[in-house]
Amino acid sequence: MSATKSAEERVTTIRDGYAIDAPALTIGAAVVDGTTYADAQVKLPLGMMNRHGLVAGATGTGKTITLQLMAEQLCAAGVPVFLADIKGDLTGLITPGEGSEKLLARTKSVGMDWAAANYPVEFLALGGDGKGAPVRATVTSFGPLLLSRVMDLNETQESSLQLIFHYADQRGLLLDDLKDLRAVISHLTSDEGKPELKELGGLSSATAGVILRGLVNLEAQGLDQFFGLPEFDSAELLRQAPDGRGVITCLELPTLMQKPLLTSTFMMWLLADLFAELPEVGDADKPKLVFFLDEAHLLFNGASKAFLQQIATTVRLIRSKGIGLFFVTQNPTDVPGEVLGQLANRVQHALRAFTPEDAKALKATVSTYPISDYELDEVLTTLGTGEAVVTVMNEKGAPSPVAWTKLWSPRSRMGASDAAAVDAAVAASALLQQYGTATDRESAFERLNAATPASTPDAAAPGDVVSSAPSTGGSVGGALPAPGQSQADIDAEARRIEAEILGLPVPAAPAPSAPSAPAPKSSSSSRSRKKADDSLSLPPTKAPAPRGGGLGEQLGKAAVNVLQTLGNEIVRGMFGTSRRKRR
Repeated sequence: MSATKSAEERVTTIRDGYAIDAPALTIGAAVVDGTTYADAQVKLPLGMMNRHGLVAGATGTGKTITLQLMAEQLCAAGVPVFLADIKGDLTGLITPGEGSEKLLARTKSVGMDWAAANYPVEFLALGGDGKGAPVRATVTSFGPLLLSRVMDLNETQESSLQLIFHYADQRGLLLDDLKDLRAVISHLTSDEGKPELKELGGLSSATAGVILRGLVNLEAQGLDQFFGLPEFDSAELLRQAPDGRGVITCLELPTLMQKPLLTSTFMMWLLADLFAELPEVGDADKPKLVFFLDEAHLLFNGASKAFLQQIATTVRLIRSKGIGLFFVTQNPTDVPGEVLGQLANRVQHALRAFTPEDAKALKATVSTYPISDYELDEVLTTLGTGEAVVTVMNEKGAPSPVAWTKLWSPRSRMGASDAAAVDAAVAASALLQQYGTATDRESAFERLNAATPASTPDAAAPGDVVSSAPSTGGSVGGALPAPGQSQADIDAEARRIEAEILGLPVPAAPAPSAPSAPAPKSSSSSRSRKKADDSLSLPPTKAPAPRGGGLGEQLGKAAVNVLQTLGNEIVRGMFGTSRRKRR
């Protein structure tokens, strides 16, 4: 703490720096020399929420409670919120809090007139993993850059995948799920498809095999449940409740650590879609949506240069669409400098300095703050739970004074709601009715199989669909690994698929390690899909009579017919994502 100013002078600096007339979130009350000043309220203007922000701190320092506090106030101000719930604690938003004596004493000390409240919440689950309406995306709209990130491809493989997507886009081959992408790769590496791909620059057989093996591994993790229809509409995140409060959309992530890349890239897919569809609004009185990206370090670890550049571009440009982004992570150094420099609002919980690396990160964090009356390197290591160092952008676009802040408390339950209450909220959701049942339509898999009938030893019965690969009793033939199935089984099947595509001798399919149910009729039937309604289904097309044009000409003509019918061709934007207009 500065020795050149008295405590009262320092409090006055903070009080004046946060004297905001416009609507604002109240973060808490200032602390100077260990004393909490309830009349020195630390606030964040609603109009500056689209200048983005950072909530950081070591595990157990109160980041989740801070998210809950901010979400409640945004909701009350009519601003929709999107956040991720990793441990289930944020389900407490639907249940009013309990005013214990300890809680009321704390809230009084920070100048908060506390009253219990609950809030309108929609629960989502990635592909049905967790409690909530299932969230799905098509492979086509997810795009090659994000899919490469999920598959952990290198830059050469990523370029090849972009080539495959380009081919599918040009010919109107819809990639709804992973079997569609596998069908396109199989076609392009076949004798019929190689001449077509050669015109685009070529694709090596080895790279095709790597991509195929990556797809098999995605299935092994159960991630194929995420890709498909009906596709989630990002406009669902922008809703308000009938009473005018903003709806809080909570993405439940009980298995985040098992699929971290899918989770983080899915959030970027949502942002890319919002960026593509929302109009420019400039500086508004309040944001259209505030988006909290929890476990933000997962976005950046091992990311390619292209991916990092797209994140930086998204952060820089999306504020003009009225979207505020808040990255939530343990240490500010988890965020690349190009992104960190655009995060004007900072709520920094306690940091630890147990190792030389921690000490270096602490020094780097202190250097990113404005000049302060606090000794920040000392304060940041002594903050208690529910305390943070705060600086925000004020109404004039200038940084506010750095303030050691004792945070307000949420009005809803701090901790998970009862399972029955969550189940009831999910069952009553209109989103569950709209997105709850997976559907299928004619896409690349069906079109390519219809154009090039597969020769099989036994004729299929009328109405049957021949499986694209023999079942292993696990993820390759179905959707999840079978009991006793090992990674070696999956790798062996991937090699079998690769050899089949490359025209090499096909090794015997691995025997399942445990008895399993009969193989499904198609690789997608394990999802218990039904056909999409007319608004999602493509119009029927007749296969053109052969006139010496080859498969490429036939697919090209079919693509023209499809695109003319839809009235909107595929155009890829941020992160290479794509979306056909649905509303």
